[in-house]
Amino acid sequence: MNKRSFLSSFALIASGISAAFGQLSEPEKNFEELWNTFHQRYAFFDLKGVDWKAQYEIYRPKVTKDTSDAELFKIMCEMLGPLKDGHINLKAKSLNKKAFNPEETPRFFKEFDSRKLEKQYGELIKKTLRAKGFGEQAEATDLLAYSRSKDFGYLLITEFEGVKAKKLKAGLDKALGSMNGIKGLIVDIRLNPGGTDQCVYQIMSRFVDKKRVGHHRKTKQGPGEDDFSEVKTRHMLPATKAGPNGTFTGPIALLTHDASFSGADVFAMLMADLPHVTIIGEPTNGIFSNMLERKLPNGWKYTLSHQVYYSADMICYEGKGIPVDIEVKNMRSDLQNGVDPLIHKALEVLVGQSSGHGVRLK
Repeated sequence: MNKRSFLSSFALIASGISAAFGQLSEPEKNFEELWNTFHQRYAFFDLKGVDWKAQYEIYRPKVTKDTSDAELFKIMCEMLGPLKDGHINLKAKSLNKKAFNPEETPRFFKEFDSRKLEKQYGELIKKTLRAKGFGEQAEATDLLAYSRSKDFGYLLITEFEGVKAKKLKAGLDKALGSMNGIKGLIVDIRLNPGGTDQCVYQIMSRFVDKKRVGHHRKTKQGPGEDDFSEVKTRHMLPATKAGPNGTFTGPIALLTHDASFSGADVFAMLMADLPHVTIIGEPTNGIFSNMLERKLPNGWKYTLSHQVYYSADMICYEGKGIPVDIEVKNMRSDLQNGVDPLIHKALEVLVGQSSGHGVRLK
């Protein structure tokens, strides 16, 4: 078949599909669009062990012209549920903004299962730091809080978005600039919901010792298993315009758990490749992709994971999270004991490393 014949045939097929789609009822159109977008762009069917075509065969017959919005929402949620992906969201404007997310509840949120307990957990961290000689926490932008003792620093990163680069630079200069002379630094990304790669890399620039490969990434672009873009590589670069003492490449203890999400996953993956970083806690949540945002014809919004992230050595940690060097879990009993065991372990590691007696884990 020559090129002209092929294009003519393709146009006929496309027009037939378009005509068939136009004959569908509104509920059917919305179902078809959701299923097809995931078919084309979702990156992890194999990883999740989900046969997406089989899901279509199960759920498509349930949708007819008489399907109500409430019924359609339920059908879509049941179809998406087995993916168990925290970056999948479905929001139904016509159902009082009803929302669905198929993520499995992290262990941390099962342990600290109320806002009250989460608040008590936050106060426990501050109490433990004060008992170890740290001053009161100060804020440096909405993303950063910090304090220090005589020999060690503490930097809390609450998320990786919401502050412009210029303001974030000033905040990092302020926080790290106050830690002149420290022998080690605790960086805490527990309960961090994530954010943007741009923010992650800007903060990383304060801790990386030289130009290093940060991550590799490819993007799903079609229905085939191999329909991905070329792999793109991003590098970590040391900050060149940091304020006085605005960088730190001495011993760092990074605190993580399974409620460290998305951008926090990426940050932990980058930090794991630095020889002066020890990761303490639990593996991160394991959802790395940016969220592809789409809208259905009925106005409902949804998101999905369409990118595969790899570490510098081409390991994909999707669904597994970044492993730790030393496992320590926050338990509800920590509140009764009055001590955050991760802070305690971090200081133990940093004291050992700064005195020359600690064992390097990398």
